[in-house]
Amino acid sequence: MQAQKVDFVSIPTRDLDRAASFYGDTLGLERDPLSDSAWPELTAGNVTLAVVVPEQIGMEFAPLPTGAIAIRVPDVADARTELEQQGIAFEGDTFDSGACHMAFFRDPDGNGLMLHHRYKPYHDGSTP
Repeated sequence: MQAQKVDFVSIPTRDLDRAASFYGDTLGLERDPLSDSAWPELTAGNVTLAVVVPEQIGMEFAPLPTGAIAIRVPDVADARTELEQQGIAFEGDTFDSGACHMAFFRDPDGNGLMLHHRYKPYHDGSTP
């Protein structure tokens, strides 16, 4: 096998419209104009999130685990406050790893998401 790249990450849902609205309106991800309402895709920089109903492809619904998708933001505290004002509940306090800030929350289907901001350079010296 010769893997070339990751084309998209699937987000399981039980309600396509609700999920597309959450990722597009609440989180501000851009809707791919080529995707349709049956298979909505939203982009965040270099990553495409494809919203899918697992049962439509013969699979069981199971939400993604805590922090499965890390969404980079300029300031975790500011982004968290903005989402909390929209009714999003967070799991615990914002965590400082010594290299980045992280705040964990879930989408309406229970998929684990994280706000993330790296403030220290990577091991190779590059900056986030």
